[in-house]
Amino acid sequence: MAYPKSTNPFADDEDDEDFRPKKDRGFDDDDFGDSRLSEAERRQQRLEQEVMRTAKSAVDSTYRSIGLIYESEKMGIDTAEELVRQGEVLKRSDKMLDNMDQDLNTSQKSINTIKSVWGGLVNYFKKPETKPPPEEPKPYQASDRLQTALSNSRGNEEKYQASHPNLRKLETEGFGAAASNDGSYGQNGYSKNRVLRDAHQTLDNNLDDMSVGLQRLKSLGLGLQSEIDNQDASIDSLMNKVDKMDSRIHNMDQQMKRLK
Repeated sequence: MAYPKSTNPFADDEDDEDFRPKKDRGFDDDDFGDSRLSEAERRQQRLEQEVMRTAKSAVDSTYRSIGLIYESEKMGIDTAEELVRQGEVLKRSDKMLDNMDQDLNTSQKSINTIKSVWGGLVNYFKKPETKPPPEEPKPYQASDRLQTALSNSRGNEEKYQASHPNLRKLETEGFGAAASNDGSYGQNGYSKNRVLRDAHQTLDNNLDDMSVGLQRLKSLGLGLQSEIDNQDASIDSLMNKVDKMDSRIHNMDQQMKRLK
């Protein structure tokens, strides 16, 4: 018994051939877009597109680097300001220890007069000593190197905020398309392609900003190290004063016990 052609199960493969996706039929993406281009021209077009992608990636990378420099510098400024506040605390502590030392001197004189009868009579007729008014504490001054570095970094904060990638829209969308097929370079070293020329100029500007920013970071780091060294010396001086004062208080306590 013969089957009609329309019911032949093998006929669908031939009928559906024209409805397959073109990638299943062996066609490339370039069959329609650049079918009239030669192999060399297609290769040149792919190279230009790759150059555009590389330029965009490089510009984006420099903007991210500038953002990281800004974040590092902001952290350095915050650290420096905290160090200055810590220096003020150390200065007040040093002044407090000096006042306590003067009080201990007065207490020692009182103990000495109590131990002597004649000293007690002299102390009775002696006019009480008047303490001079306390001096107004001078504001704390950080190291010169740190003050200079802080001044330079704070002066560029607005500029960094304006160029920070998270605070501005990067204008690198045009790097995805070739604005010109001319890949030659002019006398200034920049490409005659407008998009690539803008990309190279942006890269140069960003690299200059990165260089200056890194110099400021270096200066800020050296300033922080200088301030830390100064405060380490202040802490050592405070510790010596505390040890001497503790010894004096213990000695005076023993003298008071013997007077009982």
